[in-house]
Amino acid sequence: MQNKRGISQAFSQPPEGITLRRATVFDVFDLSRVLIRSITELCGADHQGDPRSIALWTANKDAATIRGWIEAGSQIWLAEHAGQVAAVGGLSCAGLITLLYVDPAHTRRGVGAALLSKLEQQLAAAGCATATLDATCTARAFYIRQGWQPTDAPGEWNGIPQFPMRKSLHPTD
Repeated sequence: MQNKRGISQAFSQPPEGITLRRATVFDVFDLSRVLIRSITELCGADHQGDPRSIALWTANKDAATIRGWIEAGSQIWLAEHAGQVAAVGGLSCAGLITLLYVDPAHTRRGVGAALLSKLEQQLAAAGCATATLDATCTARAFYIRQGWQPTDAPGEWNGIPQFPMRKSLHPTD
């Protein structure tokens, strides 16, 4: 039953005041700001305030690297709320959600759920039957509320716990 709720959420419209769109090279500075603020300020349960962990995690979140992702064809999406870039998401055509970060000033407003829903829609439209991602400690409960399920034993990346998750993009699974 939880998965069906997750599917209905995945294909609903974003809340009023939230705009979802593909990112362009003109967004790279805002995207970088959101990624770094989210990691630094919201993901304390993951990096434990360790400057080395934060530096490793944010090392590739600069504007130049993000520009490279976009120019190489990566699907980077953003959510705008109240006229500001409020969240950043990414996906690969292999069914993988690569990014989902919300700016601390925009949490608990449906921005992350709306962007996740858009990413799931894009994957389903591309023919993916299942989506996967690696959740952080911080985001794990959020994904479960959105109908995602843990799959494998937790791993880690540079000392930061990673929780593999999956979600069927078909309502009958």
